Amino acid sequence: HVQLVESGGGSVQAGGSLRLSCVTSGFTYIRGCMAWFRQAPGKEREGVAAIDSTGATMYTDSVKGRFTISKDNAKNTLYLQMNSLKPEDTAMYYCAVDLTHSSCYTWNTATYQHWGQGTQVTVS
Repeated sequence: HVQLVESGGGSVQAGGSLRLSCVTSGFTYIRGCMAWFRQAPGKEREGVAAIDSTGATMYTDSVKGRFTISKDNAKNTLYLQMNSLKPEDTAMYYCAVDLTHSSCYTWNTATYQHWGQGTQVTVS
């Protein structure tokens, strides 16, 4: 079955960097969309960055120029490099996968069939 396991979260000062990883198993990523979402306390889960099987990416406006999503198909791993972190980036970060569509087109959480357990990022 499909499994997504995130790691790499932690506490960092504003302006610092973190790299999140999401190791996947149980599927072959030949089509679809893999994404990072985040959820801060009291707020809705929001899409942060996404990448499809061709390498095309999309980002939410608040992270453009600071975050970079990438994937290593040989290692079945999705990454999120986060630079110039701000306190408002504090949240639980989740990776998710949509295996039913050929590309990334929405931040609607209902579109993504599988989710990881999350990794906490705290920026002070």
